[in-house]
Amino acid sequence: MEITEVRVKLIANKDERLKAFCSMTIDNAYVIRDIKVIMGTNGYFVAMPSRKMSDHCPKCGGKNHLRARFCNNCGASLGEERAKKDMKGRMKLHADIAHPINAHCRQMIQDRIVKAFEEELEKSKEPGYTPVEFDEPDDEVPDDVAGHL
Repeated sequence: MEITEVRVKLIANKDERLKAFCSMTIDNAYVIRDIKVIMGTNGYFVAMPSRKMSDHCPKCGGKNHLRARFCNNCGASLGEERAKKDMKGRMKLHADIAHPINAHCRQMIQDRIVKAFEEELEKSKEPGYTPVEFDEPDDEVPDDVAGHL
């Protein structure tokens, strides 16, 4: 696997831990978007794209995020301990959409993205800096794929 491109969109709010959103292209063929660069206690780290986990109301079956105290659909009270716990005993509120499956791959991705982030940060200090534009996802389904849906 070769990381063939990393695009970095810096976040303007300097007080927040979130520093950038990135997209990473693998083998000029596959893109992963919404990778985050976050300032941690030991420096920058990379957080892979994730989604909020949810469950269903026992009364009406409506979908609710795990921190909700009341159902979005019927208003029924929801239990407080609905989220599963991670290995450190913290509530697991997000699930990765895409992620490396071993430490070597995670380190390779982190090193490449943090390097690209630091390079973009340096470029941003130059006069006339223009932020990177991300390609918007194409909502149209190509004709050769539409027939298979």
